[in-house]
Amino acid sequence: MVPPKKEGAEFMKNPLDGAILQRDKKTYAIVPRTPVGIVTPQQLRALADVVERYEVPIVKITSGQRLALVGMEEETIPKIWDDLEMEIGRATELCLHYVQACPGNQVCKFGLRDSLGFGMELEEEFLGMDLPAKVKIGVSGCPLCCGESRVRDLGLIGKKKGWTVLMGGNAGNKVREADVIAEDLSREDARELVRKLMAFYRDNGNKRERAAKFMDRVGLDAVKAGVGYP
Repeated sequence: MVPPKKEGAEFMKNPLDGAILQRDKKTYAIVPRTPVGIVTPQQLRALADVVERYEVPIVKITSGQRLALVGMEEETIPKIWDDLEMEIGRATELCLHYVQACPGNQVCKFGLRDSLGFGMELEEEFLGMDLPAKVKIGVSGCPLCCGESRVRDLGLIGKKKGWTVLMGGNAGNKVREADVIAEDLSREDARELVRKLMAFYRDNGNKRERAAKFMDRVGLDAVKAGVGYP
């Protein structure tokens, strides 16, 4: 069972929970939640107003399809969160940080599957789930893999026959291509497999052990057996 979500003010016990101290040890960055990179006009207006009002030095689109506000003083952080009225984007906790998704068949001419809709469902379901380490999910609507699914902790790739589910990718210092757990799954079957993989990793991973190291330690066969896909 997925643990209850930790949303909004309940999750953010104090405003600095969502702030990241920068290299200068004086200023902070915050990352509002933008599921699969989607923002509303109202959120964009609020972001622009906040950047101007508090003279935020840098606004950066991250690799995870989020907007990071960088360079604020500590005392301005609570005011900025109040003015944004956006949920905190997990950036340091041991949990799902984000789901990255390509445009998929809603927009892209190469898209075979609805990566945006599926990615949104996955982020909503697993948001706030306690995990051994941070997890990033990539959802791609076709094998071109613009959602970077092969180098994410969990990846999904849409193909003509269905979804491929992968686990254990890493794009860091030691690049690792994710292992294929199952192929040609329906959307619901793929989602159920992701549920099982997240639970298996939660229950068997060591603290701060990313999915790539987890796969190397436990082994593909044991993971597949543990989730019922031998």
